[in-house]
Amino acid sequence: MGALALLWGSSFFWIKIGLNAFSPLQLVLARLVLGAVVLLALCLVYRHRLPSSRRLWLYLIVAAFFHNAVPFVLYAVGEQTIDSGTTGVLNATTPLWTLAVALLWRTERRLRGTRLAGLLVGLAGTVLIFAPWQSSELLSWGALACVAAAASYGFAFVYEARFLTDVGASPIALAGAQMIAASGLVLVAMPVGGLTPIHLDGGAIAAIAVLGVFSTGIGFALNYRLLATEGAVATATVGYLMPVVSVLLGTVFLDEVLDLRVIAGMAVVLAGVALTRVRGRAVTAAETAPLPEPACPAR
Repeated sequence: MGALALLWGSSFFWIKIGLNAFSPLQLVLARLVLGAVVLLALCLVYRHRLPSSRRLWLYLIVAAFFHNAVPFVLYAVGEQTIDSGTTGVLNATTPLWTLAVALLWRTERRLRGTRLAGLLVGLAGTVLIFAPWQSSELLSWGALACVAAAASYGFAFVYEARFLTDVGASPIALAGAQMIAASGLVLVAMPVGGLTPIHLDGGAIAAIAVLGVFSTGIGFALNYRLLATEGAVATATVGYLMPVVSVLLGTVFLDEVLDLRVIAGMAVVLAGVALTRVRGRAVTAAETAPLPEPACPAR
């Protein structure tokens, strides 16, 4: 999980550098294609076959939309107006969104007092970060785009755990197929804002390479492995470490300065996430038994 936090936490840093030469859509398409190439190469090396089931590919397209195409574009758009470190801080709300979606989807059956408190504390931390009572750069469409991206991740984690685990395909093959699907989705959107001139820059090209090969290719292979072994909510808690990585990289290499209020908000959000991970008493068999099916309505 630490490796995934490093790979994904640094992605905001690489996105910020990549935007010096590429538009958001260009950057996202490049990272997805590179990620797909890496994963397909790994499939060849380890002789893993891509999924052949049409239904599984439909599931993968949905996952690609919510876990790749939408959040990748939203984060790239967001970083046009806010710092990479702040983006990582906003991404820390992902575990809270994941728990909320899991509860709505009923893959998480019970909301104990500590978990409810965690959601409320996390919400309070998010409000503190945005500080709607004062003028701030965070009161912008870019920051809202980052929050929407985190929510999209939250849905994707639960969706993937529900439909894309124990399906008879390796994590590498699933991730590779998902990158192919995501590349196709973004390619379709390129005429909207992806045809602007590219200003070639060595640093930006290197950033795209790292972003595609490591953060996307290797990162999503690790993601599927964790989903299979740890579950959606546990995997989403990689968000504990991601803001630390993004803030450190932004501060050291990009001279970004975080407002103390944002740092305090991050601490509150992470405290909320920690509360959602507190395990309560053992659950009885009666509590974990499947809920009865609702009676069929009279015809």
